[in-house]
Amino acid sequence: MTGFSQDHKVSFKSPRSFATVFKSGIKETLFPDDPFYFFKKEPSSLRRAKLAMNYFVPASEWLPKYNSKLFMYDFLAGITIASLAIPQGISYAKLANISPIIGLYSSFVPPLIYAVFGSSKYIAIGTLAASSMLISSTLEEKVSPIDNPDLFLGLVFTATLISGLLQLALGLLRLGILVDFLSHATITGFMGGTATLICLQQLKGIFGLKHFTTHTSIVDVLRAVFSHTDEWRWQSAVVGIIFLAFLLFTRYVKEKRPKLFWVSAIAPMACVIIGCVFAYFAHAEKHGIQIVGELKKGLNPLSFKDLNFDRKYISAPIRAGVITAFIALAEGIAIGRSFAIMNNEQTDGNKEMIAFGLMNIVGSFTSCYLTSGPFSKSAVNYNAGAKTAMTNVVMAVCMLLVLLFLAPVFKYTPLVTLSAIIISAVVGLIDYQKAYHLFKTDKFDFLICMAAFFGVIFISMETGIMISVGIALVRALLYVARPTNCKLGNLSNSMSLYRDVEQYPGATGIPGMLLLQLGSPIYFANSSYLRDRILRYIREEQDISNPEENDIEYVLLDLGGVTSIDTTGVEVLFEIQQNMDAKKIKMILINPRLAVMEKLIPGKFIDKIGKHSVFLSIEDAIEACKYSLKSLKETNGENGA
Repeated sequence: MTGFSQDHKVSFKSPRSFATVFKSGIKETLFPDDPFYFFKKEPSSLRRAKLAMNYFVPASEWLPKYNSKLFMYDFLAGITIASLAIPQGISYAKLANISPIIGLYSSFVPPLIYAVFGSSKYIAIGTLAASSMLISSTLEEKVSPIDNPDLFLGLVFTATLISGLLQLALGLLRLGILVDFLSHATITGFMGGTATLICLQQLKGIFGLKHFTTHTSIVDVLRAVFSHTDEWRWQSAVVGIIFLAFLLFTRYVKEKRPKLFWVSAIAPMACVIIGCVFAYFAHAEKHGIQIVGELKKGLNPLSFKDLNFDRKYISAPIRAGVITAFIALAEGIAIGRSFAIMNNEQTDGNKEMIAFGLMNIVGSFTSCYLTSGPFSKSAVNYNAGAKTAMTNVVMAVCMLLVLLFLAPVFKYTPLVTLSAIIISAVVGLIDYQKAYHLFKTDKFDFLICMAAFFGVIFISMETGIMISVGIALVRALLYVARPTNCKLGNLSNSMSLYRDVEQYPGATGIPGMLLLQLGSPIYFANSSYLRDRILRYIREEQDISNPEENDIEYVLLDLGGVTSIDTTGVEVLFEIQQNMDAKKIKMILINPRLAVMEKLIPGKFIDKIGKHSVFLSIEDAIEACKYSLKSLKETNGENGA
């Protein structure tokens, strides 16, 4: 092959140092977006300090540019989401089996923290239905919220603190990659299963039941509902159905007329007000319709002393905190990114983690429980015309006024009204259209989704999400252990287009050569498979070839898609080469990347096959092989003569 000259040469430079490779790997793993890019261009230390301030405290960037025009939009959006925060706060606190006032507290302090440190313009901070239910179900295994409400509340604050610390740590260490293990299929199934359970659990409020199960599986919930039929109150059921029908109608109006989104936004607050008036004048309690009860006025009391790290109970808050941390991050970050993309903007996932972590840490000290960026409230915030995070400040001020002056008014809120609000809020989380889309496009993703869904409703929320993530990891491992590779052929009427012969049946092979494309890193987990697959390609090609005219002389490996290789992979290449030598076949490497060459050169594999067997492009390699085959035939012809 020495008779063929290349215009561009393959680089055989010495491998980079370990420090250089390690630094590059850390940068690409933890800083793929190169967040400090702008710092490099600024020679002024003062300017750099300002940029650093803007990066770590996003409010310092938009607040100096803030004006009255922006405030008008934010003011209206803030009032709108505040009207949603009041009924949601009370309702979701009920889901968590804690005092409704805690739900109102949670919409006061955390939004203020997020407004300073959050990077999204559109996220509205509040409590989550799924996380509320998960915290309650996990902690109930250790402590009863009815028999020991103070201890239970302390464990809720402890779980919130643990969740916040984990979120903050993930953000500071830039480990947002861990949240990516919660795939869209997992989240879709988990949300759907959780929403189904939440809806069924609200039958307690709809029927006015006094006794209910602490378990979350669908079997236990339905058994609890139908084993206490003597407690059913038809008055409560009628009121609940009326409120639910009204709320669902407003959702229908919003879907048909998007400009009337405010009708759906104010509907929960309208239900609470109407319910309070009805309960007060109709003496609802005397007719079996339970009410929220006393709500104290005043600001959030400090809750340092309520945190509980007793070894007897701490396992439950740790489990609840870790799982809800990831769920809250996944939902909040995904929602923030979705709205940002709609406006051709970007949000920093690691900044969001830091903001969520800080607001939950502070919240756990100020009588708040887990908060994030719920979809319903954030969607209302976006549709209401929010321009900056100031909407969260406006909402917090509104909640301040409620806590100082109006909290006792809501003591007459019927529990059945809250049940109707919860059902109408979470029923939209059952995204059957997305599940059907997964079924049509990717059956494995559909399996992951269904594993989360059925795991949640039949076992428990933690088990359901772990099963789903486990199946997703198995899928990822299958991709690693069985990487993509294919045989390439030349497309007709083309000199340089080589494509997968399975995808393009018209592509033809090159006489005397077998062209293979490897499309993944070569690691210990897949190297044996790649060896067997390459040797099988050779065997299959020899079976269909005419030994007298078209026996294989060269196997060309296109390594352009191989981003890295480990020592096991290098050893396997030696094994393949030895097998080829026995069959008098030569190995040719095409376009090996830098990280691959840095293993092949010290591993002496390049010395084994020779630098003349490494090419920059498929065309160069094929032309060189054709030249060598032609020279070999001419030599054999002369010897025969």
